[in-house]
Amino acid sequence: MSNPVLVEVTRGPRVESQHRGIVAIVDASGSTRLSLGDIAAPVFPRSAVKIFQALPLVESGAADAAGLTDAELALVCSSHNGEEIHVAGARSILAKAGLDEEALECGPQWPALGPDQDRLRRADRQPGAIYNNCSGKHAGFLCAVAHMGLPVAHYVDRDHPLQEQIHAILADITGAPLDVDVCGIDGCSIPTWAIPVERLAGAFAKVASGQGLSPARATALTRLRKSCAAHPFETAGTDRFCTKVMERFGEAAYVKTGAEGVYCAALPDLGLGVAIKIDDGATRGSEAVMAAVLQMLVAESDEDRSFLDQWARQAVETRRGVVAGTVKPSETLATALSALGR
Repeated sequence: MSNPVLVEVTRGPRVESQHRGIVAIVDASGSTRLSLGDIAAPVFPRSAVKIFQALPLVESGAADAAGLTDAELALVCSSHNGEEIHVAGARSILAKAGLDEEALECGPQWPALGPDQDRLRRADRQPGAIYNNCSGKHAGFLCAVAHMGLPVAHYVDRDHPLQEQIHAILADITGAPLDVDVCGIDGCSIPTWAIPVERLAGAFAKVASGQGLSPARATALTRLRKSCAAHPFETAGTDRFCTKVMERFGEAAYVKTGAEGVYCAALPDLGLGVAIKIDDGATRGSEAVMAAVLQMLVAESDEDRSFLDQWARQAVETRRGVVAGTVKPSETLATALSALGR
């Protein structure tokens, strides 16, 4: 099936570009409250599922044994900019595990922001794996394997016991048959499993509500979610959607981006999970859709809705700052969200 247009980009009076995609919103009982596009289509969630990948760290007792702070747990769930606070946090987690950045297998990456890149260049240094946007997650992996007595080397491989644990967790929480034919390799070298969009939304409804989980797992996910809400800068960084939304709405909206146009959210006050996939992989599209969802379901005031407009109705500007068009929800998306209501 052809997925519907979710976002339109206008220039003057005309639509210049469109982003097609899939949206599913599922409630705590597992009922699908909103469905747009092929919600049964398996998609790679990429970094959107880091909160689930962090479960072995918490459930094994490794986080407590190492004395990880809430800020460090937020970093474990992050896709960060490689700013100084992120790098320092990842190094702290590794040190508490008795390891250093040489153990990281996520690969090197330049920091996202110019000032941080310039700092490395002035020092005549190349970016190492510690600057990778997934270094917090990988530091958490290493902390877990060190505590559990598992091999440190090759912890990213699909047949490593840690990755097998994560695979079992994802299969259990999503209820999806995650066979080898839906396995790929993520940008940070760990396995990524293609999961139907509706099942992803259902998994995040469990994060929101705790329903359908064992008490211990619900407690672990709540701890991770609350850590992210308390330390939103560690979850992403300067000028990032995830950070700004959680700074604004706190525990009312746990949001997490994934590469190639994926966005997921847990809305605890409503017991809802949200999963979005934009066909062309554009973050511009996924952020616009998530902002529109939050405007309908989470925003309590005109000020909240105006705050979200910076993504839901983002201005298209010329290089002189003249507004030439708008990135906005399509009529299809707006109508569906209006019917969903609150």
